[in-house]
Amino acid sequence: MKLLATGIIYPISDSQWVSLVQVVPRKSGMTFVRNQHDELATRKDHFPLPFIDQVQEKLSGKSHYCFLDGFSSYMQIHIAPEDQHKTTFTCPFGTFAYTRMPFGLCNAPSTFQHCMTSIFSNLL
Repeated sequence: MKLLATGIIYPISDSQWVSLVQVVPRKSGMTFVRNQHDELATRKDHFPLPFIDQVQEKLSGKSHYCFLDGFSSYMQIHIAPEDQHKTTFTCPFGTFAYTRMPFGLCNAPSTFQHCMTSIFSNLL
C-alpha cells in the first residue's frame, strides 16, 4: 500500500472514530478510495471559500500570472498527532489513521483555503 509506505497512513489498533471506506472504480482503470468521515459529528470550520468573481476582480489588470498545480494538495497538510485517531478507517488490509489531511473530511476545503490564503495573502 503506497499510503502506508510513504507514511501518510499508519496502522492503529484502537480508536473510537472508525469510518467506512468506499472504493470507486475510475474509467482509467485506477480506483479511488474515499473515506466516509462525513457522518461523524464534527465542529464545522467556517473559513470562507472565495467566490470566483471576487478572485477574478482581484486578478484583473495584473501584469503577471502564475498557475500552480498542487500535487496531492490536501495531503501536504499535516494533522496534529492528537487528532490523527479521528481519521481512522478500516479496510480489508487493516485499520489505519492518517498523518496528513485526506479528501473527505468535512473541514478539508476550509482548512486548505485557510492555508493557501495565509501563504499567498500578500499577493491577493
